[in-house]
Amino acid sequence: MIESFATIADQYPLIFYTLIAIGSLCIGSFLNVVIIRLPIMMENQWQDHLREIKQDKSSNNSSEGRREKSEKPFNIAIPRSHCHHCGHRLTIGENLPVISYILLRGKCSACNKHISLRYPIVELITGIVSIFIVWYFGLTLQAASALVLTWALMALSLIDYDTQLLPDSITLPLLWLGLIVNISATFTPLNSAVLGAIMGYLSLWFIFHIFKHFTGKEGLGYGDFKLLAALGAWLGWQQLAIIIFLSSFVGAIIGIVLIFMGKQAANKPIPFGPYLALAGWTSLLWGEKIIDSYLHMAGLS
Repeated sequence: MIESFATIADQYPLIFYTLIAIGSLCIGSFLNVVIIRLPIMMENQWQDHLREIKQDKSSNNSSEGRREKSEKPFNIAIPRSHCHHCGHRLTIGENLPVISYILLRGKCSACNKHISLRYPIVELITGIVSIFIVWYFGLTLQAASALVLTWALMALSLIDYDTQLLPDSITLPLLWLGLIVNISATFTPLNSAVLGAIMGYLSLWFIFHIFKHFTGKEGLGYGDFKLLAALGAWLGWQQLAIIIFLSSFVGAIIGIVLIFMGKQAANKPIPFGPYLALAGWTSLLWGEKIIDSYLHMAGLS
């Protein structure tokens, strides 16, 4: 099958990359659903857990709690995609990535209220970076794996931006998947991946507790530990220094700019996940070149 795709890519590159674009635009549409619904699902689970605790204390309310939970199913697939203003259920024609937004002129066909521009932007970015990944790695296991990592990092970045949450339901499977992918040393030898996961988690864990000891504040979240551990599992311990440096540098610059522009309060926490994700994606593509360039400049190679 890979040979067939390779033949299509060589002989009909326009058709091949068009198919990649269409598929990745659909993935971008799915990511929009995950970004919006997963935090709500997490909150619902927390509410269900609290309700169960209350039911344990007051058994006469247990049937009411079970009824409320079963009457309102909510997950990635249910309810169907709909307008957040009027509840209008989107038809297939209204749910086409990017195209529907253009045809509808960015407005709901039922209530005529504006649809967030972020939906087509996420879809377009997903399409662009997916095409780039396939072009960069070629038709290889690296490309397929890098696509999965890229899509997960996009979802995590926007969820963290919106809610300051990095869901375990994404970070933990991503960590294990990184170890599985590197059984055959797809990006780094397995021992490097295992050390990367351990060192990635512990490095931010130590920074968190040192910062908390001296300031009494929590500068990072546990989701950040798990995300860096996942990136370490994918890329190896050698890439961790680059990821931490790039994410901290970019995060500090953007944070200062936002504070200076009055769009970010100095005492308000800034989500660190998007910067970790961006730094991890950069390391995925150019990490080894960055390390080699640094060693060359330092006269160590």
